[in-house]
Amino acid sequence: MNNDPSIDYALIFHHAPVGLCVSKRRIIHTANPSLAAMFGYLPEQLAEQSFQILYPSIEEFERTGLRIVPIMSERGSYTDERIMKRANDELFWCRVSGRGLVDDDPHAAGIWTFEDLSEKRKVTTKLTPREREIAALLVEGKTSKIIARQIGMSPRTVEMHRAKLMKKFSAATSGELVHHLLGTADAGSNLSLHANSE
Repeated sequence: MNNDPSIDYALIFHHAPVGLCVSKRRIIHTANPSLAAMFGYLPEQLAEQSFQILYPSIEEFERTGLRIVPIMSERGSYTDERIMKRANDELFWCRVSGRGLVDDDPHAAGIWTFEDLSEKRKVTTKLTPREREIAALLVEGKTSKIIARQIGMSPRTVEMHRAKLMKKFSAATSGELVHHLLGTADAGSNLSLHANSE
């Protein structure tokens, strides 16, 4: 371990150009100014707040917490891209990555990074909490069967939500839907991986 006294880790955390926070039991223990600014808060307003404050709904907060556990237990870390909520209720796409600090208890303590993706990807369509959840997993390239396993519903129900998303985004194919969700201009055929609904 590097014990160089000239390296001020608290200062690094404070000035990091990405959103950073340390959590305990899904409570924000401390957040850096980049994270607070991203969500429209002051750092002290986030201290000791539940992560729920950053989610569009309590359902998404609870379901994400459940989904994280087996992945963190297996890998020790977790990353996804999801729709989050600022203090002014604006919804935006955000890349979230975290690492547990207690091997056998993912939610005991963790370090998390947040990256605002709104410049490249806009939330342009009103979605339900379930649609937001499924949209985030579709963006990752997951199939309906994998999504169904991850969120505890039947593949048929996932397909139903996918069909509703396609209608809302006027997408003719699953690949085109993913292009819309990603905010890319051309819905070409180069995302055949995403188009696979099996």
